[in-house]
Parts: sequence; C-alpha cells; structure tokens
Amino acid sequence: MSAISATSTTGAVADIVKQFRANLRTYGLVIATVVIWVFFFAVTNGEYLGPQNFSNLFRQMSVTAILSVGMVLIIVTGNIDLSVGNFAGFISVVVAKLQNDVWRIVLPDQQLLAAVLSVLIGLAVGILFGVLQASVIAYMRVPAFIVTLGGMWVFKGALLIVTEGKTIAANQPYFSEIGQGYLPPLVGWVVAVGVAVLLFYTMFSGRQKRRQYGFEIGSIYSDLLKTILLVGVLVAYVFYVNQYNGIQIPVLILAVVAVVVTYVSNNTRFGRYAYAIGGNREATRLSGVNINNNIFMIFVLMGFLCGISGIALASYVGYGTIAAGNGYELVAIAACFLGGASPAGGEGTIFGAMIGALIMASLTNGLQIMNFPAAWQYVVQGIILVLAVLGDVYLKRNR
Repeated sequence: MSAISATSTTGAVADIVKQFRANLRTYGLVIATVVIWVFFFAVTNGEYLGPQNFSNLFRQMSVTAILSVGMVLIIVTGNIDLSVGNFAGFISVVVAKLQNDVWRIVLPDQQLLAAVLSVLIGLAVGILFGVLQASVIAYMRVPAFIVTLGGMWVFKGALLIVTEGKTIAANQPYFSEIGQGYLPPLVGWVVAVGVAVLLFYTMFSGRQKRRQYGFEIGSIYSDLLKTILLVGVLVAYVFYVNQYNGIQIPVLILAVVAVVVTYVSNNTRFGRYAYAIGGNREATRLSGVNINNNIFMIFVLMGFLCGISGIALASYVGYGTIAAGNGYELVAIAACFLGGASPAGGEGTIFGAMIGALIMASLTNGLQIMNFPAAWQYVVQGIILVLAVLGDVYLKRNR
C-alpha cells in the first residue's frame, strides 16, 4: 500500500510540475502583479493597498478590462479593433444624453425605468454599430485594421456631435449604481460562496467529461490545488473589499462577462473555431468552417461589450465628456498582449487579459498616488509592455 501511495504522490507532483511549466507565463504575470503591488505598497507607506484604494483599483480597471475580454477573441483570429475606445466613449455620451436631456424630462418620476431604458438603448447601439462594422469586415472582406481605424474617427466625430463640446451629467439615481455602487457585505459573501461552489462543480464535471470522451485526465490533486487557490484568492478579495464598502458592482459585471466569454471560448464551437481561424485560417476553411460568419459574430460580440463598457463608463464618471474612452483601445490591446495573446493570432486567454488589465491599472494607480508626471506614466507603461512581449518571445523560442 505504501508503494502505491508513494507512486500516486509522485505522479501528482509530476503533474503539478508539468502544469506549472505549461502555464509559466500566466504564473509569471501573477508574480509580476504581486511585485508591483509590493513595490507601490512600500513607496506609498501602505496607502496603495489600503482597502479604499484597493477597491478603487479594481473599479478603475473594470471599464477597459471589459473591452479586453472581447479584444482577446478578435486578436486570437488574427484581427484588431482600433475603434473600441471611441466606440465605448460614444455610447457613454449617448446614454448620458438620454439620462439628462430625455428621461429627466419625459420620465421625471420614473428613475428606475429611465436607468433600465438607458442600459437597453446603450446595448442596442453597441450591437447595431457592431453589426455594421462586422458586416464590412466579414462579408465585404475589408481588413479589420482599416474598418476599425475608420470607425475610431467616426465614433470620435459622433461623440463630439452628441456632446456639442459640452459635459453632460449622467449622475441620476439608480443609473449611478451601475458604476459606483457596492454589494452589501453579506450579499458579497453569498456571491463568494456561490462562485466557490461553481468552481468546484466545474472542476469535477470537467474531469468527468474528459473521462467520458476518453481524454487524458491529470492528477486530481493538481486540479484541487488550483481550485482551492482560486477560491482562496476570491475569499481574500471579498474579505478585503468588505473592509471598505463591499464588492464593487462594475467589478461584478466584469466578472460575469469574463466567466461567460471564457466558457464560450473554451466549451463551444464558436470559441474553438476562433482559435482555429487564428492558428491556421486555410486549414480551418478546408475543414468546412464558415470563417466569415465566425468573424462577423466576434465583432458583433465586441460591439455588445463596447455597449456594456460605455454604460459602465458613463455611470462611473457620472458624466458624458468629449474625452470619453480616449485611448481605451490601446489599454485594452496592451492588456491582451501582456496576458499572452499573440499578434499573429491563435493564442490568448480571457484570464491572461484580465491579469494584463490589472497590471496596467496597477501601474497607473500606483504612479498617480506617487504624483508621477503624466508624461512619464505613459513612458513606463510603454516600456513594461515592450518588455513583456520580449519576455513572451524569449519563452516561446526556448519552448
């Protein structure tokens, strides 16, 4: 029995080591994030990781991180979308215009209904313009770079037209809760328990499906360890943000978006085809996959996520401004590349993009607390991005 037990333990350790090597870049990003946090914690005398700033850090990253979720699938297919920043900004001012100039007059005593209508129209605008761009890219076969570059200018112009160069208030009750609200601490713990149960269920059901279809199954110890670590991080996060006001609603929205898109990308034909298109477009076409339809759906999904991001932006800032969404597309793209997405397509994960977005937000937040000059903040972020891509190239060559 002891020999069997020793063999089982050795196999589990070997499997853990194998998975660690396979996900070396992801673990490296997590370690880099911790190093950044420790550095800013030290130079700001602990202010950086105080409950309030920690809460604000995750809230600040939520808007661009939502864009990064959709951008991953676009980059995976070998495309790019340069319009998402101004697209989200345009939707934010449309929603603000509705809140301030329409519903305030038409529905003065129906603030909840006004908020719901604003959200629905914002999402509809995102889908509509997503369909327009997707049609030109997928069916007219105009390169995505050109279409979205044109879209970036169009949305920037439309944003200025809607605002008329003015700031529009969007701080009405109910609507403001989307970007500025919190879950009560008790509700936060209920959500944490539910997510923990879901993580364990997903882990065990995934193993059962792999066994059912005859795929290789790794050690249960490594899967348990990974799930326990994720649950531990979740519990620590909920405990810490509850020291301030609780889980931020925009962060909850981001988490739901990330989980749903992760499931779609990993467990559906739509997601698998996206990776196949980026990995070998011609082989995918010869396999009978309708590439145009898949590209179309991915850009429509990006439009929908721009809608969510724009709504969250208007609610978080409390205004629709002429600078709304400016530069967000670059932050979203950088987060994807930091998280391991390949410019050539075929590689990238939602989880990696989330870590990349967190790194970008951590750097920005920390440098702002230090009163670092804005010009040098861009320099530091640019250097970090290039170094991260260089590290990725080095790891791939050695692999």
